[in-house]
Amino acid sequence: MLKDWRTRLAIVFFSGLIILFIVAPLLGLLLRTSPSEYVQTLQDKEVSASIRLTLFASMGATLIFGLLSIPLAWLLARKNFPLKGLVNGLIDLPVVIPHSAAGIALLGIISRGTWIGQAGEQVGISFVGGVAGIVVAMAFVSLPFAINAARDGFASVPEKLEKAALNLGASPLRVFFTISLPLAKRSVLSGLVMMWARGLSEFGAVIIIAYHPMVTPVLIWERFASFGLSYARPVAAVFILVCLAVFVLMRVLSQKNYHVRN
Repeated sequence: MLKDWRTRLAIVFFSGLIILFIVAPLLGLLLRTSPSEYVQTLQDKEVSASIRLTLFASMGATLIFGLLSIPLAWLLARKNFPLKGLVNGLIDLPVVIPHSAAGIALLGIISRGTWIGQAGEQVGISFVGGVAGIVVAMAFVSLPFAINAARDGFASVPEKLEKAALNLGASPLRVFFTISLPLAKRSVLSGLVMMWARGLSEFGAVIIIAYHPMVTPVLIWERFASFGLSYARPVAAVFILVCLAVFVLMRVLSQKNYHVRN
């Protein structure tokens, strides 16, 4: 009994220590920002514009690249093929490489001298120094979250249900949309939310591709480098609150949507 008590105490202590490590810096930042600073920052047109750009660019990256990645996630969950392990490793690569290096790598395929960059210019899309480039950079670093979550969701779907539907004459496409995707939807939605949230915080890849227009992480860095901590802190505090509010809302909506349909 004594050993069990000590074990529980140790677990609670170290768990609390980790939670404090996460919460304390954020709470300190929020509390050190005065109400007047919050008001002034919210009224700053440059800040509000950067927050809108960040939210919509990350959402665009999620809707375009995240949704397009769902078939790949199903393929990785259901099929065995040569070099499957390599493909899984490549998917995780953007998580482990420095994001400034990721930005430089992306420039190699979307800059104005490349065929993708030239094709974009012909239809009025500018990647370097443009919103499209920001979307691409956010998608590159955050896509693994969506793919991995969706893959795990599809892997948890009982394969016998899919085979039974196929034996009854349903097409593979119908099986996917009526069985596989609905049963894996919770994981898919969770992955998309995480992808969107990760895109919001991207700095390294974005600043290489598009310093302007400024997303909020770049604006925070620019104000810190130019004017110091006191000038950057209110922007960081406001952005943290906005991200937290939208992230919680999306989580609640995804969970609510899942329970309503089930």
